[in-house]
Amino acid sequence: MISFFTEKPLACWKGKDPYQGSVLDCLTVIFKTGGCSWNRCRMCGYRHERYPLMSPAELDTHLRAQMAWVQELYPSSGYQMVKIFTSGSFFDEEEIPVQTRRAILEGFRGKLVIAETRPEFVSRETVREARDLVDDGSWGCPLYVATGLETTSDFIREKCIDKGFTLQDFHDAVSEAREGGAGIKTYLMMKPLFLTEKEAMEDMQRSIVEAAPVSDMVSMNLCTVQNRTDVDYYWKRGMYRPPYLWSVLKVLAEAPVHILCDPVGGGHARGPHNCGSCDPEIVRGIREYSLSGDRDLLAALMDSACRCKEEWEFVLAGERPYCMPLTR
Repeated sequence: MISFFTEKPLACWKGKDPYQGSVLDCLTVIFKTGGCSWNRCRMCGYRHERYPLMSPAELDTHLRAQMAWVQELYPSSGYQMVKIFTSGSFFDEEEIPVQTRRAILEGFRGKLVIAETRPEFVSRETVREARDLVDDGSWGCPLYVATGLETTSDFIREKCIDKGFTLQDFHDAVSEAREGGAGIKTYLMMKPLFLTEKEAMEDMQRSIVEAAPVSDMVSMNLCTVQNRTDVDYYWKRGMYRPPYLWSVLKVLAEAPVHILCDPVGGGHARGPHNCGSCDPEIVRGIREYSLSGDRDLLAALMDSACRCKEEWEFVLAGERPYCMPLTR
């Protein structure tokens, strides 16, 4: 324990993740923090999940309490990998005080740690210290720095997502992380606002090809409609639809490398979906593929018959971008 009382994180659950030919038990933790310093991404609902303004000492107390809750409910023997998320960036010292970050990392010592952050908070010194804190010799590379690049298109990242950094910023962070001895996990996002289904597919296909060479792992997140976001605003007005699962299958099947994908909200109106009838089987198949890398499974799913495939093909051929300004 690193706290005398406990406080529940925003979310915490166990699952399985592939790693170098094996499937590991994985713990995912989303810590509630002082909040994202950027706080503008159009699809992110976690930016609203933050503590009110408080001192670093108060933040430290709350975060240590969350870590105590994790350690109490999830014994260390029950998982090998841990994925750390926050309201914003794990390496942002305004969001998580330095001493708190060190305590959390020490609490996960011996685990394969994947920590998400925006690129501006990545420095080789910070990464090297974090690696040393979690490294007990169990893993060749015990720490991976994860970044939500979302797309390799600066235009789409700025206008459709409002992410606040460039592709060059990402590459600079990759260099710093590698100098600090960490691996790289890149998160891409399929179908942000203002893109047609075809544009979203083409963006993901290009982004995978361009991001894979500098990444050890690539995970494709499928845009979902979270409350109190720009995506939610447009979705409620019939101006946004999450991606078709057919599009997801096609992108995964044609990717040059194995892409991780967990279709959160799959089969629901606010998540990636087809017609509803074929959704459960495809969602299960995508999750199985993410663990196994079995492309025959993807091919079989693409060949399956459902009345909505014709609708999807019609959308790809006929959907046109909105004639709406993206600048003022």
